[in-house]
Amino acid sequence: MNTTLSHPAALDDAQAESRSCDTTGLKVCLTAQRFIKLNAVSAVVFLLLGGIAALLLALTRWQTVHLLPIDWFYRILTFHGLNMLIFWILFFEVAILYFACTIPLNSRLFSRKIAWVSFAMMLVGAVMTNVVILQGKADVMMTSYLPLLAHPLFYLGIILVAVGTLIAVFNFFATLFIAKKHRTYEGSIPLVTFGALAAAIIAVVTLLHGAIVMIPTFTFSMGWTAEPDPMWYRLIWWGLGHQSQQVNVCAMVAVWYLIGNLATGAKPVNETVCRGAFVLYILFINLASAHHLLVDPGVSAAWKIWNTSYAMYLAVLASMIHAFTVPASIEIAMRQKGHTKGIFGWIPALPWRNPAFSAAAYSLLIFGFVGGITGVTLGTQQINIIAHNTLRIPGHFHATVVGGTSLAFMGLAYYVIPLIFRKDFILPKLARIQPWLFGSGILLLSFGMSFAGSLGVSRRVYDIDHAGIYGPAAHLFLAMLGIGGIIAFTGLLLFALLCVGTLLFGKSNAGRPMADWGTAKTLPNAPGEKLPNLHWAMKGTFVLTGIFLLSFAVYYFANWKALADVWHVR
Repeated sequence: MNTTLSHPAALDDAQAESRSCDTTGLKVCLTAQRFIKLNAVSAVVFLLLGGIAALLLALTRWQTVHLLPIDWFYRILTFHGLNMLIFWILFFEVAILYFACTIPLNSRLFSRKIAWVSFAMMLVGAVMTNVVILQGKADVMMTSYLPLLAHPLFYLGIILVAVGTLIAVFNFFATLFIAKKHRTYEGSIPLVTFGALAAAIIAVVTLLHGAIVMIPTFTFSMGWTAEPDPMWYRLIWWGLGHQSQQVNVCAMVAVWYLIGNLATGAKPVNETVCRGAFVLYILFINLASAHHLLVDPGVSAAWKIWNTSYAMYLAVLASMIHAFTVPASIEIAMRQKGHTKGIFGWIPALPWRNPAFSAAAYSLLIFGFVGGITGVTLGTQQINIIAHNTLRIPGHFHATVVGGTSLAFMGLAYYVIPLIFRKDFILPKLARIQPWLFGSGILLLSFGMSFAGSLGVSRRVYDIDHAGIYGPAAHLFLAMLGIGGIIAFTGLLLFALLCVGTLLFGKSNAGRPMADWGTAKTLPNAPGEKLPNLHWAMKGTFVLTGIFLLSFAVYYFANWKALADVWHVR
């Protein structure tokens, strides 16, 4: 956050509505602070609701337990999807947007009234949607594919959440404008703000897709218009469904850079390259959503191949750039601090006791090695033929959205609460194990889903025993899914209790720096900025990249072998 002040008038205006952070020294806009708090607290509530639903689902897909009756299984599946993939993520991302456009830029939030309107619409919409689902009037699952039809309030609730979020994004853009106009910073905006800007641009396109598809479906549910074409619905819906996850990816990557800087002092290896990677997300991530329609007969083979064999790889390239530059920048920072021994000597010296850092690092590992490798492979048209609608698909996106995004957001909360709420975390020893507990549970759950899906177990199916074709191995992997779900929920519950407990009982840090989670230590005689040969200083990251590419090649070609086994070409 190398922002400097340059405009006295703007500074006076900011000071009138701001306080100085006792830890970072940055100015904190009090209006932005209020809405960061409101959105972050709401996000954690929806995370907890979605997590409870996740536990019930895991204990139902675990065939030996089979907890829920069939009607409640689909009801809770709908509830889980919307709370975890939409409400928790969107509320937290709005908090990130308000942070990124004010504090690093020393700017005030553009409008308090707009922020209230946005928050009220999102909250009313989310509560309305949840109530309708729990009343049994919207057992349509998250995709709500037509001709399945829910109660009109289900669609109206989602529309309110989408429009409320769009209003928050407008407030973000307007704040960037006044910060630039008042010259509250010099040079380019910081990388974390640039990442948030990329997320906001994708969010606009995403939410417009949501409006295009949900408004006519709402009017149809009211009996005012004819039924929209189901194929048209599926095509447009994925402009909402998949892109919303790419908003998450942009925000998650921005959080990786931010936590890497706060915990180790890491600076991007090359800011131009990093910003270029964010631009690749904006340009190509929408096209990559085509992989959800690879077995849909309504779109042509040429369209599918272009989107999933060419455009998708440009979006994947962006993730690979970030997956290299984040650890590379951290490695350089550690070597500058004197941890120069061998290829991996800097890794043990990282601040692993800092829950924010461990959450971000574990998030990067799960997202790259599990979510990334499986995502590229399953997004290939030919391989998708043997994986589509099996449990392998949720096995992939639980690794990306939950193990990646949610874990990174949890890590950010370990800084947000002390800095914004001005309360030190209670029970820091439990906080230090929480990311490992949650991440390990998600890994186990994801592996259980993926292996069961490899045996043909379908997603969104209540009971696999009626088919009479699955052996002990499938049941073993479903048990793994259930046990992983229990561990992950324990980690999630611990996170929620730590956050709520800190807000209620945490010791105030007003007037002093926040309690130190731990940062990377600088050794005596450390070379600092004089570290020679920066390229060679990234040798550990180069080796890690080689391990990643080797893992990808093994998984990718193993899937082609599996495809050849079921699809003989003579």
